[in-house]
Amino acid sequence: MTSAACTVVPIAISAIGIFNWTAAPALAYALYMATTHVMEPETTQVGLLHRISSIVSSELSLDEMLGEIIGITAQVTNCDACLVYLLDRQSGEIVLRASQVPHAAALGNLRMKMGEGVTGWVAEHKSVVALPANAGSDVRFKRFQTLIEDTYEAFLSVPLVSSGDVIGVINVHHRQEHRHTSDEIALLTFVGEQMGGAISKSMLADANARLFEEAQEMKRQLETRKVVERAKGILQQRYSLSEEDAYLRLRNESRRLRRPMKDLAEAIILAEELSRKNEAQAT
Repeated sequence: MTSAACTVVPIAISAIGIFNWTAAPALAYALYMATTHVMEPETTQVGLLHRISSIVSSELSLDEMLGEIIGITAQVTNCDACLVYLLDRQSGEIVLRASQVPHAAALGNLRMKMGEGVTGWVAEHKSVVALPANAGSDVRFKRFQTLIEDTYEAFLSVPLVSSGDVIGVINVHHRQEHRHTSDEIALLTFVGEQMGGAISKSMLADANARLFEEAQEMKRQLETRKVVERAKGILQQRYSLSEEDAYLRLRNESRRLRRPMKDLAEAIILAEELSRKNEAQAT
């Protein structure tokens, strides 16, 4: 089979924009949306605009946002498969986050560097790539054994953008040769521009939630350390133990009772306070 012609469509990055990553919620939501939001051909663009507008103004979770992208993409392109990659800003890699075809093991684990494969190339150049047939023959194509989609004929890749920055990539696959029309490419580009902002907002909310939880965990650890240190001091004083021996006694008793060390430490402190209170009353 001869190598297919490649269509590269530069896009104007929209300034409109406002980004758990588990497989099942996104996939289930995508399938639900794909079967309950059917748009008539003559009103596709209007329906798409209304649907995206409602999504952008909603409080959907990240998984639900990804599901929306897959559902919308499936309707716009009538594709056999859709993959959504997001940019991991810490590593600078493009990570598979959602798929129309189940890929539980690959989600969150399949990664590409910026510029690697067609997906990385699209992210790096902020441009659309359309391969109507024999997509795997493109020199930029990177094949993954875990992705059945990489054996399909046609491939369309569009960047997800937010405020001019690429935050991910939408990949569309057709099993058979498929000539991507200009309207199809324009609609999917529009989806990538508008949904990118909503996803970016959702990602920021998720990041803030993780930071809050990490701060709370650090606070809990600090409180536990303070309580344990106080209990160690009591044991040292009561039983003339070294700091190390007091800690070992506390740790071993915690294991024996199968109770958290903090709980045991709090019990020691309470017992000490009651003992001192009783001694004070006796005198």
